[in-house]
Amino acid sequence: MAENGKSATEKVPAVANPLSEQPSEIASNINYHAQFSPHFSPFKFEPEQAFFATAESVRDRLVKQWNETFLHYHKVDPKQTYYLSMEYLQGRALTNAIGNLDIQNAYAEALNKLGHELEEIAEQEKDAALGNGGLGRLASCFLDSMATLNLPAWGYGLRYKYGLFKQLITKQGQEEIAEDWLEKFSPWEVVRHDIVFPVRFFGSIEINPDGSRKWVGGEVVQALAYDVPIPGYKTKNTISLRLWEAKARAEDFNLFQFNDGQYESAAQLHSRAQQICAVLYPGDATEDGKLLRLKQQFFLCSASLQDIILRFKERRSGKGSWKWSEFPSKVAVQLNDTHPTLAIPELMRLLMDDERLGWDEAWDVTTRTIAYTNHTVLPEALEKWSQPVMWKLLPRHMEIIEEIDKRFLAMINATRPDLEHKLPTMRVLDHNPQKPVVRMANLCVVSAHTVNGVAQLHSDILKAELFADYVSIWPTKFQNKTNGITPRRWLRFCSPELSNIITKWLKTDQWVTNLDLLSGLREFADNADFQDEWASAKMANKQRLAQYILRVTGVSIDPNSLFDIQVKRIHEYKRQLLNILGAIYRYKKLKEMSPELRKNTTSRTIMIGGKAFATYTNAKRIVKLVNDVGAVVNNDPEVNSYLKKPVALHNTFISYALLFSKATSGIDVVFVPNYNVSVAEMLIPGSELSQHISTAGMEASGTSNMKFALNGCLIIGTLDGANVEIREEIGEENFFLFGARADEVPQLRKDRENGLFKPDPRFEEAKQFIRSGAFGSYDYNPLLDSLEGNSGYGRGDYFLVGHDFPDYMDAQARVDEAYKDRKKWLKMSILSTAGSGKFSSDRTIAQYAKEIWNIEECQVP
Repeated sequence: MAENGKSATEKVPAVANPLSEQPSEIASNINYHAQFSPHFSPFKFEPEQAFFATAESVRDRLVKQWNETFLHYHKVDPKQTYYLSMEYLQGRALTNAIGNLDIQNAYAEALNKLGHELEEIAEQEKDAALGNGGLGRLASCFLDSMATLNLPAWGYGLRYKYGLFKQLITKQGQEEIAEDWLEKFSPWEVVRHDIVFPVRFFGSIEINPDGSRKWVGGEVVQALAYDVPIPGYKTKNTISLRLWEAKARAEDFNLFQFNDGQYESAAQLHSRAQQICAVLYPGDATEDGKLLRLKQQFFLCSASLQDIILRFKERRSGKGSWKWSEFPSKVAVQLNDTHPTLAIPELMRLLMDDERLGWDEAWDVTTRTIAYTNHTVLPEALEKWSQPVMWKLLPRHMEIIEEIDKRFLAMINATRPDLEHKLPTMRVLDHNPQKPVVRMANLCVVSAHTVNGVAQLHSDILKAELFADYVSIWPTKFQNKTNGITPRRWLRFCSPELSNIITKWLKTDQWVTNLDLLSGLREFADNADFQDEWASAKMANKQRLAQYILRVTGVSIDPNSLFDIQVKRIHEYKRQLLNILGAIYRYKKLKEMSPELRKNTTSRTIMIGGKAFATYTNAKRIVKLVNDVGAVVNNDPEVNSYLKKPVALHNTFISYALLFSKATSGIDVVFVPNYNVSVAEMLIPGSELSQHISTAGMEASGTSNMKFALNGCLIIGTLDGANVEIREEIGEENFFLFGARADEVPQLRKDRENGLFKPDPRFEEAKQFIRSGAFGSYDYNPLLDSLEGNSGYGRGDYFLVGHDFPDYMDAQARVDEAYKDRKKWLKMSILSTAGSGKFSSDRTIAQYAKEIWNIEECQVP
């Protein structure tokens, strides 16, 4: 390729054309960057070099739009939203950027002139390792919508060097290695050397003669800003994701110690600064681990708020006299979950200690500025921080939190004596002598002007259970904002075949920014021609996915089988264990059938993907089990009745017609390694059934369910999170429902504790099959024991896998029957897409803008 690439590049002049839309001039601009913004030794123009040069060519245009957006906001001075999140799961930026800029065809042609294919070049990009799961992907969808809706808003996060981890699957199961996304550099980020803020840790409080307080001493690191451009779809507006990196200054390097041979001591602060942004969610079993996580959270909050305040003051400086009380009319701060809770005491500290406001004025500004999104009802995710650890790291903030707690108690005692007996659970500080903690969710609810859940069911549970007592004090503080996904990345760009068919039959592409228009597809749901086109688009996506699976796992799967997919974080409440137990039972029954009977079953390929947190043992056992089951099932000729030929793995473009005879029955089980956004963009368009099977009442919303439904994939699921609303929108008959309802779960757990649970024989059979050693010698007893007994830590089947198993198997039998009727299945698939309009993040963000942030469109002319 290098030789071809070299000769092709020689024919194209290397000329800067930063804003051209002509393919030949774009090719020149790419070549210009290859030569004059070099990152590699000269004379090579292989796919990797071509990717970086292409990205820099796209960035030229983004930088222009970005600067115009900055300038326009500075002139108009609108109220702006600042979105604080510990996670952003951006995915690859190249295809998304040229898609949003509406220049993908020109770039494809330009790269052809340089001897490359756009698809191959896009494949070179590594996913930014800035997030883990739904929380981070939601934040990224929100940024896309903010830019597309021309809203004055910015994201703030941390620039993790290694992110969470890269998942390898070995004989031992999941292994974690460091992500290498920044090993070469990211072409999208722009470092802002002029934007640096000091962030302090530890130290002590100095009391001035006038009684005011100042936090001094300790260690101070520098927060340096890196900006990533976020372009809107077919608009000039390009907003920023500002990521902070922690650094120490040159003067913090002790030259005397270094020359004395004390190399580690000399660079101590440099090394501690580097730890802050090294890893997302470092292990927190040790006190050092807890301190590091708390440092990360405070570092994000402090740098972001100093930046926000400075920007506010710069805008005011030319406006004559102004008052701090105007701050909330220009600034909205949204906390994405409890990780950025420290923004509350930090804003109070900055206003009181640096800007000299009194408590009442600072509190008024803070509470009118900050809003909080709750993402979970799981107790372990509602953060509680040790008071001694907080006093050590952030002494001034603990003083402020104590005062907030004290004033909240006084307010309840004065106005709601009926709630006094509830105060021990409602207050911010829990003074349990064994384990005194700060309850971050309570701090958010007490201090924020608005609290929202992320799906109707979740918000109802928050109001009725988790925050019920606060609702009685502040009934208007609580809202619902059902999550959404960007239709650009999750349909328009990841499934061009399906998108083109939708545009053709709706006679418009306006659905890309007005997803409600998809409802127009309902009138074609029974149309045979439309169904045929739909089926061929789905098949193209399935074949692409089959090639990907072959490439990364070595397993050849049959595109004629039902593609059944569950991808999300591996967690017991998400019940990947229920899925694999169902697959095991299905396999066992297929083995017991006669070949004649087997021919009448629906052939399935079951794919499961996701990362288990490094220290979450049971989750890692589930990953191991899926892989062990796959190793046995996929190599059993009795249940794989179609022809499988061994194929050289490096050849990714084999013809699938050559690989398969028509499948009649069978089962494959595949664990898809290192699940991330780019893998999702391959899996979701190719899916036909997806599993959203969490224990009811435990998944706040889920957003992958929305992505699957939008792509014409049918859902088997519980009435949990956004499943409830998806089922309402697409029609109950197009959703495979099973399982206990959220309001039944507490009683079912009580019944279990009282020994009233009678397991289904099929459930016992599946567990027994694992214990028999059918899937190897690994000891699965600790995992299976979690499903046994009636109560106790890690026992008693807290997530009701056993209770829901029979209902789940019956729902899967309904899936098998429906899939045999091709016309019926296609109609359900079409109606799934047609009913997905509500689940656009554009709708969600428009509601946030109007009902929480009070910001308006500010379009760059």
